[in-house]
Amino acid sequence: MLKRIFFALFICALFVQCARRGSPTGGPKDETPPVLLRAEPPQETVNFKEDEIRIYFDEYIKLNKLREQLVISPPLDQSTYIVSPQSVAAKYINIEFIDSLAPNTTYTFNFGESVVDNNEGNPLSFFSYVFSTGSVIDSLTLNGRISDALLRKPENFVSVMLYPIDSTFKDSVIFKTKPLYYTNTLDSLVEFTIPNLKAGQYLLAAVKDVSKNLVFDPSVDKIDVISNPITLPNDSLFSLSLFIEDPDFAFGRAYQAGEQRIGFGYKGSPDFEIVLESALPESFASVVSLDRETDTLYYWYKGIEADSLKFTLKHDTLTKSYEYRVRKAEPDSLKITIVQSGTLDLTDTLKIRTNTPLQAFSSDAVVLIDKDSVDVPFKMAQYNKHELRVLFDIFPNEKYVLQLLPGAITDFFETTNDSLAVKFSTKSRVDYGNLSLRLGNVPTFPIFVDLLDEKEEIKRSIYVTEPKGSYRFAYLKPNKYYIRVRIDENANGKWDTGHYLKKRKPEPVYHFETLLDVRANWELQEQFILK
Repeated sequence: MLKRIFFALFICALFVQCARRGSPTGGPKDETPPVLLRAEPPQETVNFKEDEIRIYFDEYIKLNKLREQLVISPPLDQSTYIVSPQSVAAKYINIEFIDSLAPNTTYTFNFGESVVDNNEGNPLSFFSYVFSTGSVIDSLTLNGRISDALLRKPENFVSVMLYPIDSTFKDSVIFKTKPLYYTNTLDSLVEFTIPNLKAGQYLLAAVKDVSKNLVFDPSVDKIDVISNPITLPNDSLFSLSLFIEDPDFAFGRAYQAGEQRIGFGYKGSPDFEIVLESALPESFASVVSLDRETDTLYYWYKGIEADSLKFTLKHDTLTKSYEYRVRKAEPDSLKITIVQSGTLDLTDTLKIRTNTPLQAFSSDAVVLIDKDSVDVPFKMAQYNKHELRVLFDIFPNEKYVLQLLPGAITDFFETTNDSLAVKFSTKSRVDYGNLSLRLGNVPTFPIFVDLLDEKEEIKRSIYVTEPKGSYRFAYLKPNKYYIRVRIDENANGKWDTGHYLKKRKPEPVYHFETLLDVRANWELQEQFILK
């Protein structure tokens, strides 16, 4: 009997395994987007007077990232309409109007890629619903392309805006007024189309609208504007290249950054003067240093005891006076950092940085030796208020030790360093690659020849004032690089961006399309014809 029961269980288990192996797969994956069945009122209804629109689909849909994707042109305040349902799947979209619409206006609700089927998320791309409160549907269109003035590709979700030019128009309209028409570029697309437009003259602008409020904030938004008014109808393909403006100068707040250090914030360029107007004893001394990362000038002082200090800040024609109340804060103590530790590249410079301002240094209290404990000749130079550079011939396959003996560095508060020793080494020449570049069709000099990584961060840059046969980047770490050329049209030693109100465009930038693969022990030669 037990044998029969065991045999029966074995047969059942066998059939279960067979059933698992032969389980159905469910058929091919659904890749079909939802299909519009009908709309009430129908698409392109004129003389629209309804309070509600309902749009039906052939399957259950959901609205994905509606706030980012939905573009209503002309814009409507979010308090004037409700789109539902947004939290559950349904076979319809309902649009309810809380407030009245503008008369004789063609409205476009462009859902982008927010309408997706409930099961697989297949999008009904660029689905739009159009209606008019007047007797006609405006039918003109405007087309164009978006690029970036400095980067290889523009950012996603750029707002392209049209402002009517009439007797009340001012250039400042983009700072405080929403456009009459607009659209968004989606994902990686660079082309745009604004449909259902009315004939007339317009200002065309593109803005990377960080705050998504349809106005231009120059502190965070990129922008470009077509310089001349455009007239519709127009079949031109308009090109806009986004840039971020350099901020206009403004004084920021003052704060106690250390026991004897006051920070003065700013916007724009840090070229302003800090004058202490208080009565000063003979023991008083001060120094100013720059922190670009926080846009701050630090005013360091000693030899004075006071509850408050009077400052005057001067920048061109701007002045600002402070009655600054001194607060308690932790004292600043000398800390030394050797920037390179571990590996020193063959093209690098050995840097010593201090957190407090430098007052003096002594090369006699600095020792640099190689792997054979032989002294290496060097020179020291102060680069700025917080950095020293150790200059010497760097050889491959070498090991070095840098020693700072007591008294090598004296800071502003007359504190000296303790002993410090740092080891670092260099690689072989065959561990690096080299790149030689020839340029053609350069419109003017000077130029910057930039070597960028894949994140478009500058790894090296060469400033060239006149044509050369070739431009060489030696001892490169094996990696993939882009090449970019920036034109310094005004020869001021920097690349200048644009400014909307000053009607200034950015200086030209050219990108070499190919991503270069620089390998170890490899010499790469390329030619870049600027177009």
